[in-house]
Amino acid sequence: MRVVVVGCGIAGAAAGYDLARTGADVVLVDSRVPGRATSAGAGIICPWSSEVDDEDWYRIAVAGAEYYRELRAALATDGETEFGYRQVGSLRLVEETESTEVLKRVSARAEESPSAGKVELIGARRARELFPPLAHDGPAIHVPGGARLDGRSVRDAMCRAAVRHGARIVEGTATIVADGAVQGVRIDDVFVAADSVIVAAGAWAPQLLEPLGVHIRIAPQRGQIAHLRMPGADTANWPVVLPRSRHYLLSFDDSRVVVGATREDDVGFDHRITAAGIAEVLGEALSVAPGLADATHVETRIGFRPVGPDIRPLLGEVPQVPGLVVVNGLGASGLMVGPYAGAIAARLARQADPEIDLSPYDPLR
Repeated sequence: MRVVVVGCGIAGAAAGYDLARTGADVVLVDSRVPGRATSAGAGIICPWSSEVDDEDWYRIAVAGAEYYRELRAALATDGETEFGYRQVGSLRLVEETESTEVLKRVSARAEESPSAGKVELIGARRARELFPPLAHDGPAIHVPGGARLDGRSVRDAMCRAAVRHGARIVEGTATIVADGAVQGVRIDDVFVAADSVIVAAGAWAPQLLEPLGVHIRIAPQRGQIAHLRMPGADTANWPVVLPRSRHYLLSFDDSRVVVGATREDDVGFDHRITAAGIAEVLGEALSVAPGLADATHVETRIGFRPVGPDIRPLLGEVPQVPGLVVVNGLGASGLMVGPYAGAIAARLARQADPEIDLSPYDPLR
């Protein structure tokens, strides 16, 4: 069978890779528009300490975190081993008055998840030893299984591996062709017939689906994320830091620290770095980790998160257009959930059991 995947972000690349590995004829369509969420995302894999109170989101988030074991093994078999993934642990910064309650909740979650490791409450001094720029003077919840990765590198690794299995990557603007059921995709002026089409086009998906009479509630949310460099500092094993706000700090091997991010609604696809965005990101980071004050600003990346009607992904088949599958609405959890959600979309496209109840993630809700 032939499947066309429209969108080459983290979820689309995962869908294409899964399908190619199982022998499908795969065409990945990449528009290379600026602001793709995968290219800017931070890459934090740690659902266990999340404060999100939605069981259905948490279920798929944990599945996404655990799926990285399978994905990394598959990619290694295909010769792809370097994409910034490392279990460096995470620190959830808490106040003394709430530490016992938060520790109990995070520990209970971690006990049910093989990747999380043994959660512990550590003091401020130990937290600063793990992440030297910190100034936090309270306790922190340490989750050793917390991980970070480079979203661009993971996507590119899956695309390369998919091509090794016979997939094709085509650049261009896609239009879905359907006559009752899916017929294929027109890429610019070239028609590609398909048995199934997976729409993994992120914040741009509504305009792709509207001509089919399919309406999904997705809007772009701008995120501005700053990359800093600390010359001479060995940042490779610094943990992910999760303050009490919605911001974060994480580090990579090249003396680089990533801080973010803004969550800007109602800005459309305005792909600009703004003074207010930079001020928010750096202000939050320096309030938590003043030791970053002398770091060099390397770049600021912008991504448009596809945000749905709630925090849960939009994932499933579209009943009125047989052969059409949607994977979208991953929001700020894209790099954590994306590969797993993409693999689920691939199963749907090849009419296999998704092995998960998808009713909470109905893409048309």
